[in-house]
Amino acid sequence: MTQYILRRVLYLIPTFFGATFLAFLIIQLAPGDYLTQMELDPKVTPETIARLRSQFGLDQPIYIQYLLWMDNLFHLNLGYSFSYQAPVLEVIWPRVVNSMWIVIPSTFLLYLVAIPIGVYGAVRPYSFGDKVFSFLAYVGLSVPSFFLALIAIYVILQIKFKTGIQFFPVGGMTSSGFEQMGRLEQIKDILWHLLVPVLLVTIHDIAGLSRLMRGQMMEVLGQDYIRTARAKGLSDRVVIYKHAFRNAVIPFVATIGGLLPSLISGAGFIEVVMAWPGITPFFLDAIANQDLYVIAGFLTVGLVLLLVGNLISDLLLAWVDPRIRYD
Repeated sequence: MTQYILRRVLYLIPTFFGATFLAFLIIQLAPGDYLTQMELDPKVTPETIARLRSQFGLDQPIYIQYLLWMDNLFHLNLGYSFSYQAPVLEVIWPRVVNSMWIVIPSTFLLYLVAIPIGVYGAVRPYSFGDKVFSFLAYVGLSVPSFFLALIAIYVILQIKFKTGIQFFPVGGMTSSGFEQMGRLEQIKDILWHLLVPVLLVTIHDIAGLSRLMRGQMMEVLGQDYIRTARAKGLSDRVVIYKHAFRNAVIPFVATIGGLLPSLISGAGFIEVVMAWPGITPFFLDAIANQDLYVIAGFLTVGLVLLLVGNLISDLLLAWVDPRIRYD
């Protein structure tokens, strides 16, 4: 087991450097940069532009810029945001926290709902309930997340127009006058704004996860050892949850590696449509402004979390299935 862990850790080193250099290279392939946009401002002198390029190493070849950026990275410095005139970490961290308000509860809710639905569909295949869940899953897979958010906004506004009561907000993270509220009222206000985005993210993700769980369970329930367990007289509960479920859940252990980067990747275009001040709108703005170090810093943090998450997944898989250690 020790050799397996060391081998996996050593694999992370070249993967990290290769992935970061590739990401840095792709970012640099875009024509111009943030300072190129500043050159169009008549208030900014060419001397100021040249000084900034020299200060941040933007006048150096790409590989030199990469080495300078990696040197700062090893000192836990993600660089400087030109748009916000502040260190990258200070800029992105509040947005990451805002996204976590959505991602963490939706992830727990996702697994809490999707796995039982998948197990139910495998144990009672083609029953009325399974057909209903399958239909809803196919609808969920076919509808883009941003369109789902637009439908939710339309329904909320229609209810407001007909009843005069707005049960849920249609955007934003806080209400007007948030700063004047007490601490408890602020938390309640955030939770009120949070409910719709969390439900939208969960509903959109349940479709794929429940279908995956159903397929895995049906495949395992058809194995010979399951028929042997039933022939020995074991109850359905023991066969399903002790023998079948334990093996069917192995692919889900492998998906744990994606949970850590999802904590900072945000809720995608649902954040954009719902005007939630999370990481996705911020990242899109950074791309539009060609804020190099914000883009590179965010990708690097996501990459590190992905590598750590995959390492955790590998270790958990080796613990669940000992055969993996000897591959």
